[in-house]
Order: sequence, then C-alpha cells, then structure tokens
Amino acid sequence: MEVFLIRLLQFMLAISLLVLLHEGGHFFFSKLFGVRVEKFYLFFDLGIGKWKGQLFKFKPKKSDTEYGVGWLPLGGYCKIAGMIDESFDTEQMKQPVQPWEFRSKPAWQRLLIMIGGVLVNFLLALFIYSMVLFYWGDSYMAMKDMTMGMKFNQTAKDIGFRDGDILMGYDGKTFERFDVDVYRHMADAKTVTVKRGEKEITLNMPEDMSLLTMLKEEPQFARPFIPAEIDSVMPGTPAEKAGLKKGDMIRALNGVEIDSWNEFTHQIGILSDRMTEAKTAKDSLALRQITIAVEHASQSTTDANAKSTEGMAEVAKDTIALTLSPDLLMGVGQTNLYSYYEPTKVEYGFFESFPAGIAYGWNILRGYVNDLKYVFTADGAKSLGGFGAIGSLFPESWDWHRFWLMTAFLSIILAFMNILPIPALDGGHVLFLLYEIITRRKPSENFMIRAEYVGFGILILLMVVANLNDILRWLGYL
Repeated sequence: MEVFLIRLLQFMLAISLLVLLHEGGHFFFSKLFGVRVEKFYLFFDLGIGKWKGQLFKFKPKKSDTEYGVGWLPLGGYCKIAGMIDESFDTEQMKQPVQPWEFRSKPAWQRLLIMIGGVLVNFLLALFIYSMVLFYWGDSYMAMKDMTMGMKFNQTAKDIGFRDGDILMGYDGKTFERFDVDVYRHMADAKTVTVKRGEKEITLNMPEDMSLLTMLKEEPQFARPFIPAEIDSVMPGTPAEKAGLKKGDMIRALNGVEIDSWNEFTHQIGILSDRMTEAKTAKDSLALRQITIAVEHASQSTTDANAKSTEGMAEVAKDTIALTLSPDLLMGVGQTNLYSYYEPTKVEYGFFESFPAGIAYGWNILRGYVNDLKYVFTADGAKSLGGFGAIGSLFPESWDWHRFWLMTAFLSIILAFMNILPIPALDGGHVLFLLYEIITRRKPSENFMIRAEYVGFGILILLMVVANLNDILRWLGYL
C-alpha cells in the first residue's frame, strides 16, 4: 500500500503540474489577444445532480475568469469564450459575436491560442531535461564497455546471434549506449554488426522485426550477460539455510546448466508456469524443492569461467537441495550490470545543459513517434496502458531525479498527443484553423459541434481500452 501511495502521489503531482501549465499556455495567448477566459480548472468539474462538481473555486474581483479544482482527475480545461470545445456550450454560440470572443479574432491569433498548450508542454519537457542534465549530469552504460556481451533468445540465434556477442553497430552506425534505442535500431536495421571473439561479424536482419516482439518475448531478444554470481544472502531465507554465501556462482538448476542470471530467471519462469498447473499443495511443494550446483566463492577461478559454462566439468561444484519460498524466491541478491561495469558519466555546465537537453528531449520524442506504428497492430493495442500503467512507471520510493525525468517524458507525450489532428484535441482545432487560413472559408458551427462530439467519443473509447488493459494485466489476462 505504501508503494501504491508513493506512486499515486508522484503521478498526481506530475499530471497536475503538466495540466496547469498546458492550460496556462492557452490562457496566456487568450489574454495576450484580448480573449475572455471564463473558467480555468485543474481536473474536470463534472456535475452530479445539484452539485456542480467543484472541490474549490474562486473568482477575483474585476476578473472574468473563475478558477477552480474539479473532482474528476482526468485533465483540466480552460473555457475560452466564443469557442466550441469540450464544454459543448452551444447556447453561447447562438448569441451575436462579441469582440472579446475567440471566434471574433483573426485565424492566426486563434491558431496561436490553440497551440499554446502544446508549445508550453514541449518547451517544459526540454527545460526539465536541461535542468536534470545540469544538476545530475548524464550516466549511461557504454556499449563498448560491455565486454561480456549479450545473452540472446532462440529468435535471435536463428538470425545468427550467439551468446557472448558484443553489439557493435547497425547499418554502418555505432551503438553508443545501452538503452531501449538499441532495440529500436535493431528492429529497423538491415544489418547488425557484432564482435565475436576477435572477429567482427555482420548479420542480416529480417524485414519483419518488431520492437514489441523483441521486448515481450520470454526471454527477451537480447539482454546483457550477467553471471549468476550471488551478491548478497537475505537472513532466514532458503539460501541462508542452504549455506550460500556472497560470491558463490550458481552453475546449474535441476540439472540444467546455468551460465547467467538471465538463464536462471528463465528457468524460474518455467517453474512458475508449472506452478499454475499444480492441483494440490503437495504438487506445489514438490515443484519448489530444487537442486542447484554451486561453485563457492573460494573455488571461483576467473571471470572467464563466470562468463561461460564451457569447462564446467573441471570446476568443483557442490550440489545443494533447497525449497524455494511459495513465490519461488531463493533469498539472494543478484549481481547486475553495475557489478561488472563502470557507467560513463558526463557533467554539464549551465549553458551546456540546454543544447544537451534539447537533443535528449528530441531523441525521446523521435523514439516515441517511431513506436506509435505498433499501436495499430494486435500486440500494440494490447500494450496500450491507462492511468495504472503510467503510474507504475514512477519509482517505488521518492526519487526526484526519476520523478523529473518521468514528468518530462509525460510532458512530451501530452504535447504530441494533443497536437494529433483529432477533433476535441488541440490538433483538431489546429487542423480546422489551417483549413480556414488556406481556403479562407470557415467550417460551419454545426460541423464543428459534430466533429467535437466525434472526437470526444474517440478519446473516451481510447481511454476505456487503455484502462481496461490495465485491469486485464492486473488480473493476469494480458
């Protein structure tokens, strides 16, 4: 429950900040051009019966704007006079045009009012990235330093990859850092170059590669090779009772050779699948009783032995029987990338951080836009997530570094999604305004109202699908 509340608080804080500034962009340009803003709300004040739906509201003296907080945390809105929007205030549109209304202003001013929110969100994301780089710098794992290479699944091996291959580049370009872009580049590449031993080998990639498939396959297409070396042992656990110590290497599980934590996790996953088929407590207990072959820290020789199971017969190993916990945990801390590699760290001065932040944000946006093509596939539709999926992206404990990175990412998403040419979104209004500027003909109010209803329906449908996916994942159906 504590983790849930921490994530919820971070999510609400980030969304509130982004919505306020997004609507503030519309508000700024409206006031700049003398357009009256009737309501400025964080969250929606959807009325129920006689209750108007406001948790809080106030209207300063000599102000035309009512400020408030609604009860429905699905965004917010800035109600601009003389504009057809999500309020569907058609009665106002029947009145004579007033000079302080949106509809009375030139098309170019209305265009700036409509893109104001997107502009603020995009600039905000770049500013946050810049300040994160200035304050914390950048830290990443350089691909050239990952000398133990990668562990590949069967799909990758069918293409020609081999465990231990070091990813060098794609289509004549170099892999710089280990992040999701590595998978994006491999999914879109025609060729990928790897270092195998002392040789560089170029592999031809199939044309039907999919980023979603690469990441969703179990095990994944490629993941860093991490030796199955125990980093720590938790007290009172099966591992402690079995006498395991820090530095011990797991070499086999139930007779299956283990060369890495990657393989260990895969074998535990197979056990987990079999556990779901267990019909009795006795069956479950039998599955949890495992044997492992262990090379103790005092017997360990070199990192070369840790990297490969070749020559295992010459390594002295103890066979240990133990019973895993009901959730299939042994009670050991696993080593990770940072146990074997030093991350590359880059510091930025104040003025240096801005071009770096712009480049960082642009790369995030480019990757996000590139991934949208998967939304129109069956797997892509299943991968859509709602508020639960977004909230789960925040860290389990409060971490300002990750909070601001996540807030910037959401700001970019909010900017891009809002500029899509869908009625009811800013992009829909922009589309109709561009049509008016080019043709010098203004769409009729009846058309605009109908388009708003259609767009609003599309948004509701997408929201239902995304949040339904969250529920299905929670129930274990996705």
